[in-house]
Amino acid sequence: MSRPGGELKQAAQRKGSFLQTVRAVAWSFFGVRKSSDYEKDVSQLNPVHVVIAGVIGAAIFITLLLLLVNWVLATGVAK
Repeated sequence: MSRPGGELKQAAQRKGSFLQTVRAVAWSFFGVRKSSDYEKDVSQLNPVHVVIAGVIGAAIFITLLLLLVNWVLATGVAK
């Protein structure tokens, strides 16, 4: 029997690059991912990197939406 949290510590020591993680998170935002690529990501990516990339991606997405809404309102199209 393994120690509690041992699998998480082992997963956090994976050597997947942060750029590879960002790419995987970006594809997941679109919902387009082959199952073979997904399985490869699960086995290689560091879960801490995935969380960080997801939060950064969500912040960028929200910022872009806010900029788009402000631009539409400033042009007067949405009156």
